[in-house]
Amino acid sequence: MTPPATVCLLRLSAIGDTCHVIPLLRTLQRAWPQTRFTWLIGRAEARLMVPLMPEVEFITVDKRAGLAGLRALRRSLADRRFDLLLHLQLSLRASAVAAVVPARRKLGFDRARARELQWLFTDTKIAPRQREHVLDSFLGFADACDVHDRVLAWDLPLPADALDYARTHIPEGTRALVISACSSHERRNWLPERYAAVAAHAVRRHGLKVILAGGPGPVERAMADAIIAACHEPLTDQVGKDTLPQMLALLARAQALLAPDTGPAHMATMVGTPVVGLYACTNPARSGPYLSRRWCVDAFPQATAKFRGSTPERLPWATKIEEPGVMTLISVEDTCNRLDALLASRP
Repeated sequence: MTPPATVCLLRLSAIGDTCHVIPLLRTLQRAWPQTRFTWLIGRAEARLMVPLMPEVEFITVDKRAGLAGLRALRRSLADRRFDLLLHLQLSLRASAVAAVVPARRKLGFDRARARELQWLFTDTKIAPRQREHVLDSFLGFADACDVHDRVLAWDLPLPADALDYARTHIPEGTRALVISACSSHERRNWLPERYAAVAAHAVRRHGLKVILAGGPGPVERAMADAIIAACHEPLTDQVGKDTLPQMLALLARAQALLAPDTGPAHMATMVGTPVVGLYACTNPARSGPYLSRRWCVDAFPQATAKFRGSTPERLPWATKIEEPGVMTLISVEDTCNRLDALLASRP
């Protein structure tokens, strides 16, 4: 196809999924160097992405603003018409945003994957594919635009204040493990005493500095306090004390990240830091850290057997098993073994 002059990407949330969008954006930027890109994005996600990509126009959408927010967005775009809208989100709320965006062509997922009626809000579809990682599903949009030379890169220049913050907490010569213990879905969170056991192992066996990171919410605060209380080794508590770009820079200087299925796992991937991912509620083959799936503790098969009487292969690809106690299927021993293997693979 002829390179479009203007492209609008629609992916409001969540942070992990917006991280997955960037290789698609980089792929299209390389193929279409003259194209101007606009990204409709959520408020929390904008706090991470806007400082990192000055060449992209971001339009922040307040998802809580309802109809008033949609009317305001329509007014702000009244004099514009994009050549192409890439509708990358499967939700009715995102589709309502897509409906008010003026575009000559609106490209969405194929009918089988276009959940929540997304297919009604697009006029062309990407090719059907089955059981692929979320990041790969986004790159299917490039294929639909006849751009097949994929760029698996993020290339994000970190702000100076973020780099200074990271150097303060991980000075030159210091090896660190960052633990981001909480997901936005509480049942994806591991037990604090098990995080504490792995943290102690990291200190005693590997001499790592262990840093607790995360947002300022009460769940994150309570989790950090419980980990500190259960761990008999010194930990650095940075929970709620940084911006998202600062946390990204911190991850860039770490040896590894330990986390459940949460946005920071994909932030670490963007800066090349391996992730020991803790997966029981969700399938890491679909939503795990893209470059670290071999380091994940994958208890999803046990979860499907215990709570669904089935196997991952027999269940729908997007299945989530957010049952009480599901994360207890992940043991401290398995997690320490994955961390040991990861560190042994890195000089």
